[in-house]
Amino acid sequence: GDFVIPNSVISIDRYSFCHCSKLTSIVIPNSVTDIGDYAFADCSKVTSIVIPDSVTSIGEGAFVNCEGLTSIDIPNSVTDIGAYAFSYCTGLTSIAIPNSVTDIEDSVFEGCEGLTSIVIPNSVTSIGDGAFAYCSKVTSIVIPDSVTNIGDGAFADCSKVTSIDIPNSV
Repeated sequence: GDFVIPNSVISIDRYSFCHCSKLTSIVIPNSVTDIGDYAFADCSKVTSIVIPDSVTSIGEGAFVNCEGLTSIDIPNSVTDIGAYAFSYCTGLTSIAIPNSVTDIEDSVFEGCEGLTSIVIPNSVTSIGDGAFAYCSKVTSIVIPDSVTNIGDGAFADCSKVTSIDIPNSV
């Protein structure tokens, strides 16, 4: 069911809630600054997660395979989102990456088949390998002028894309 993390917790360590198949919602307190690698991986029934402004880092694979997750707000306090952090969150329909993020790591949103909208902020300079691969419902992509590097297969199999703007800075 629901789980409220106590205010005394400052870091959610690696694999803390990994494979908690009955977990449906998580409340993370303002005391938490880091969400560790694979902390909530394979929590397929989670539909709601609130990430507080205190969090600065979301680890590798932190929410991988959270298929029930339909939306998530990433606060501007987050500067680092690890590789595979939200990959195969097939229920996500939109994602707004905060202006505090400069690098979109490898495969961060790979396999997010429900995504129809992606907003890449002007703070981003690099898009990693497979970052948005297999996001089959995305129709348009705007890459800001701040981006200088797009990794291999970053938008692989985004079969519904009808327009993409790649700036001269790449």
